[in-house]
Amino acid sequence: MSHTVEWRIHLFLFEDEGRTKARIELDTGGSALTGRGLARCNPEDQDVPVIGDELAAGRALRDLGEQLVRAAEHDIEHVGAPPASRRPRPGYGWIA
Repeated sequence: MSHTVEWRIHLFLFEDEGRTKARIELDTGGSALTGRGLARCNPEDQDVPVIGDELAAGRALRDLGEQLVRAAEHDIEHVGAPPASRRPRPGYGWIA
């Protein structure tokens, strides 16, 4: 069965009082999630804005990824699968 979808993502970066804030918005067409990230420059370090952008964006992506995994686990349980804590885990392989 072939399945193709397009999800839209918007990433916003803001500089505010020595901090870089990131907000990433995901629109799946059926739901919307928002990930957030924050980076601060140590006062003793050289201020390189791109590093703050990368850290804040990466943290927002990680937050969004964790939300997506939780949503998928909820959906798996909703269709009758046992909760993740009671599912058998493989001893090796790609599944985490």
